[in-house]
Amino acid sequence: MSSFRFGTVGSPKSTPKKPGGSVGAIQRLAELELTALELGWVQSVRVSEQTCLNIREAGKDNDILISVHAPYFINLNADEEEWPKSRKRLMDAAHFGNLAGATDIIFHPGSYFGKEPQQVLPLAIERLRGCVDELRAAENPATLRPETMGKSAMLGSLEDTLAMAQAIPGVVPCLDFAHLHARAGDGSMNTYDEWSAVLSAYQEMLGEASLQDLHIHMSGIEYGEKGEKNHLPLEEADLNVRALFQALFDADCSGRILCESPVMEDDALKMKEIWSEVSGA
Repeated sequence: MSSFRFGTVGSPKSTPKKPGGSVGAIQRLAELELTALELGWVQSVRVSEQTCLNIREAGKDNDILISVHAPYFINLNADEEEWPKSRKRLMDAAHFGNLAGATDIIFHPGSYFGKEPQQVLPLAIERLRGCVDELRAAENPATLRPETMGKSAMLGSLEDTLAMAQAIPGVVPCLDFAHLHARAGDGSMNTYDEWSAVLSAYQEMLGEASLQDLHIHMSGIEYGEKGEKNHLPLEEADLNVRALFQALFDADCSGRILCESPVMEDDALKMKEIWSEVSGA
C-alpha cells in the first residue's frame, strides 16, 4: 500500500519555547499529527550525547521518525586540504544522528568546480565509500543520502545521486523534487510524465523495493536560468504537487516527505491533505 509520513526539515515554527529544541519539535509535530522530523544540523553538529538520547526517546515515544540534515559545508569534490573538514562534518552528523535515533543522514554532495560530472563522480564515490565503510566498522547502520540539488553547477543531479547509490550499498538519494524542478531553470520537470520518468529511472537503477523507502524534500521554489534561488510557500510557487503525488501513488511509492517551505508545518499539513485526496487514504 502506497503511503507516506509527513514532517518538517527543522523544528516547526510553532514549536513552544518550553521544552523547545528538538524534543519540543517532536512533541509539536505529534500534536499536529505529523510523523517525521529531519533535524536541521545545517550549520554545524553541536549536540551532546545526552541531548541525542533525549531526542531518540522523544521520537520513539511520539512515533516520529528521525533523520538528519548534515551541515551545508560538505563537498565530496573538495581539494585535498578541505576534504578532511568536509568528511568530519558528514561523519559527525552520522555519529550523533545515529545516537539520536536517525536512520538517514541527508547531505549536499558539493560542486563540480567547472568540471564535467564524469570527471568528478569517481572521486566522490571513492570518498563516500570510505565514509560508509567507517560507519559500518563502528556498527552505525545509518543510510547516507546525497540530496538532488537545485543548481546545475552543483554535484547532485538525479543521475549523480543514482550513480553514487548504485555504486555503494548504504547510500540512497534524497529526492528533492523542488530542486529537480528548478535545476534545469526552464520550468521543466513539473508534469506527471516527467515525474513518472524520474521514478522509473530510480527503480531501474536501485530496484523495485527502493520505491518503498523514499526520502523526499519538498517546497515551493523560485528559480532562474541557473536553477534554484529560494524556497517558497507552496501557494506562491508553480510546483505541480498534485501531479507529482499522482505519479508517486501510481508507482506505489512509500517513505517520508519532509517540507522545507518557509511556512513548513502549514505546507506539510497541506501536502498531507493533498496526498490523502490523491491516494484516497
